Amino acid sequence: MSLEDIRALVATDLTAVDEVIRQRLKSIVPLVDQVAEHIIAGGGKRLRPLLVVLAGRACGHHPAHVEAAAFIEFIHTATLLHDDVVDGSSLRRGRYTANEVFGNQASVLVGDFVYSRAFQMMAALTSQPVMEIMAEATNVIAEGEVMQLMNAHDPDTTEQRYLEVIYRKTAKLFEAGAEVAAVLAGGQPPLRAALAAYGRHLGTAYQLVDDVLDYRSNPAERGKNLGDDLAEGKPTLPLIYALRHGSETQRAAIRSAIEHGSAELEPIIGAIESTGGLEYAARLAKESAEKALESLRPLPDTPFKIGLAALARFAVEHTT
Repeated sequence: MSLEDIRALVATDLTAVDEVIRQRLKSIVPLVDQVAEHIIAGGGKRLRPLLVVLAGRACGHHPAHVEAAAFIEFIHTATLLHDDVVDGSSLRRGRYTANEVFGNQASVLVGDFVYSRAFQMMAALTSQPVMEIMAEATNVIAEGEVMQLMNAHDPDTTEQRYLEVIYRKTAKLFEAGAEVAAVLAGGQPPLRAALAAYGRHLGTAYQLVDDVLDYRSNPAERGKNLGDDLAEGKPTLPLIYALRHGSETQRAAIRSAIEHGSAELEPIIGAIESTGGLEYAARLAKESAEKALESLRPLPDTPFKIGLAALARFAVEHTT
């Protein structure tokens, strides 16, 4: 199944999610509206809302799944607004970032608005388990942001530290979204645990592939420049692997690149390719996707379960 095929399974829900996103981002403050409109126009795959509504349908639908899908996307959006300021990014999805257009101050403050609006929406559901899941998730995500900051420009970052960051920064929100969907559908603890595990492994696979694409994709299609992570001094898995397995000369070049945020890509990509760093990261991504598929076993057989399985496969096959 293509991503479009997967979306078609829940097309009505996704349309409703888009409408909720537009409604809930409205503010009496004009600048908030302007930044929000810039965010909405940026589009994106909206994988997290897709995951929530698919998981919800796979468990037995509840109307609140649409609201949940929207507030999960809001949490993601708020982290992007803040990330782009921290990283000094000027491009995302081929468009200027909000901080590039409106400035860092507006981007941070509107990010805070989007976060708080998400929690307003959660509170309106009057579900203590949902609040607990999301409160923990946002705290874990914030810790992940700080851990990534600590790892930046540190060539001694280990694979374990890297994996901890991508769990916290990326996989945790996938995990929370899938579990919230199960909670709202009245799923019992085993089903909640199964969907949480699915989301965690799916998010891990997706981020691992994203880190591979930082050295392999077409910038025009991806909307980001090759080597952006390296330019920001981020030691992602392909670099960490190459540092472990490269020659002395290659290791010295990679260490220097991480320490100084080098944009000299050619020798670094050569080192990553010759050591098999990209293949290693892709292999771990595939293993995570297989674990996601295994986690779906307790779910009843429905087209929505098939859609969740297809989404796990998409996570390791996406190229932009």
